[in-house]
Amino acid sequence: MSETAQQYTQRILANAEGQDPVKLQSGTNKKLTRLVKGLSAAKLRKRPAPDKWSIAEILAHLADVEIVIGWRMRSILGAPGTPVQAYDQNAWVIAGHYDKRDPRESLELHRAVRVANLALLKSLSPDQWKLYGQHSERGQESIEHIVRMVAGHDVNHIQQIERILGSK
Repeated sequence: MSETAQQYTQRILANAEGQDPVKLQSGTNKKLTRLVKGLSAAKLRKRPAPDKWSIAEILAHLADVEIVIGWRMRSILGAPGTPVQAYDQNAWVIAGHYDKRDPRESLELHRAVRVANLALLKSLSPDQWKLYGQHSERGQESIEHIVRMVAGHDVNHIQQIERILGSK
């Protein structure tokens, strides 16, 4: 049984509870880079189970998510209250050929877009953090909430990679 949108939100937010979400996001790419340093392509592409993503697929997912989040925040800033489209991450894994993407390129894409997104966040006024969009599955989400969700999402996938590597 898959979790509801509300259960997902609670689980993801709990990952970063009590921590500064911008600071967490600032350290994610370096942490990911350290985790995969020196790993072979075979190790990065090996799925831990047929229905579980490989490390390479997780890295491609994180790169694409960063693009999506940047678009969502910019859309909300430009048109507060705007609809925010959900997407099927598993469909993106297949359609985006995550299994064939170069994990190092995914890390670099994530790094570059994350730097741009963090620069945007640092430029926002306190009022802009309260602006929101209307997510098609989760309802009203402010920039502030999105930033907390991204931080928890980062922690979720870092832990997933650590489990795959057996380092947790």
